[in-house]
Amino acid sequence: MSPVKVGVLGLGTVGCGTLNVLLRNADEIARRAGRGIVVTHASARTLDKERPCDTSTMRLTNQPMEVVNDPEVEIVVELIGGTSLARDLVLQAINDGKHVVTANKALIALHGNEIFNAAQQKGVMVAFEAAVAGGIPVIKAIREGLSGNSINWLAGIINGTSNFILTEMRDKGRDFDSVLAEAQELGYAEADPTFDVEGVDAAHKLTILASIAFGIPLQFEKVYTEGISQITAEDVAYATELGYRIKLLGIAKRTPEGIEQRVHPTLIPHRRLIANVDGVMNSVLVNADAVGSTLYYGAGAGAEPTASAVVADLVDVVRTLTTDPENRVPHLAFQPDAISELPILPIEQITTAYYLRMMALDKVGVLAQIANILSECGISIEALIQKEISGDAEKVPVVMLTHPVQEMQMNQAIERIQALEGIAGAVTRIRLEDLSN
Repeated sequence: MSPVKVGVLGLGTVGCGTLNVLLRNADEIARRAGRGIVVTHASARTLDKERPCDTSTMRLTNQPMEVVNDPEVEIVVELIGGTSLARDLVLQAINDGKHVVTANKALIALHGNEIFNAAQQKGVMVAFEAAVAGGIPVIKAIREGLSGNSINWLAGIINGTSNFILTEMRDKGRDFDSVLAEAQELGYAEADPTFDVEGVDAAHKLTILASIAFGIPLQFEKVYTEGISQITAEDVAYATELGYRIKLLGIAKRTPEGIEQRVHPTLIPHRRLIANVDGVMNSVLVNADAVGSTLYYGAGAGAEPTASAVVADLVDVVRTLTTDPENRVPHLAFQPDAISELPILPIEQITTAYYLRMMALDKVGVLAQIANILSECGISIEALIQKEISGDAEKVPVVMLTHPVQEMQMNQAIERIQALEGIAGAVTRIRLEDLSN
């Protein structure tokens, strides 16, 4: 049987990684797919640039739509990123009856509902394993490996840049700005790091994970998103003293009232496996009714880790080229007519425990006032650290952990505490998740 011809849009890090993996493992890939997979067409912004991959046997162009519209191309691999041009290219490929593989999390998070609906109507596949957590096959694990389960919740370290920064802050006592500068020098962070450090990248990925976990439409706009730029070295140190580590987590949780979708810095008990995922590595913890908790760990970015997922998607597509479209694995795990409209809860309605840090004047009665406000708001304290005053300082840091409470109650308490004369500045609040059941 003749090889399947593939067109690759974008020959950057992941594009070249994909070509290299396909070439190096060609025989094994063909044995698994049942046919060879050959890249015959590719597009790149610059054609005469030296690249770490062999493009001599393919037709190159700087017009990606030419690749999409070429009748020889059976599968289009979109690796250019962004959402505007990528959306147009993917929808055109689908309209031409071609299958699509993409590593573009923003595209799926923002336009996935439209794209999957078009693919369903045309009877083609859109595969997107590489869009979440790089080389970790977490999409397939949730969508297929856990398909006999009802998923309760998932929590993921799904942005390597933020995880690197928080790891360095913990291990070396450094501040956020200095570690961010190093991350940019090492190529872990972009010149504009907003998407990474403010949680937007993680929110794109969480949108996808929540959709396949709970069978809901992709709803990026409803993800509560908070980044790590306000985390201080002091917060990291106090968390360690209390037996916790701070991680930027994407959390999706099923509750009787609806679905939680949130990205924010989170205290996790240091004994949890996911709390010990350091550096640029990614990990996703999934809790389901039958299997319990399962943990997925690996490289969340990079040329060949991401290419691993792209090529796995290509193998899946080739395997199903002759399959009845009605009997393929659904894009979002659940059959299209079974997608649920469960409500997405606003952050004010979530319930979790909290870490609070505030600067209090060294005066009698201030701590009692804080405790009284928390009590009146229905909040109980689990642990408390009050540091000794140093020198002639008038303010002392007070750090506490609370038992779980609804965010709305915590908002009311923080507003009242900040209004006290004995409190200087804002109260730092970091949510806490036990992740035990």
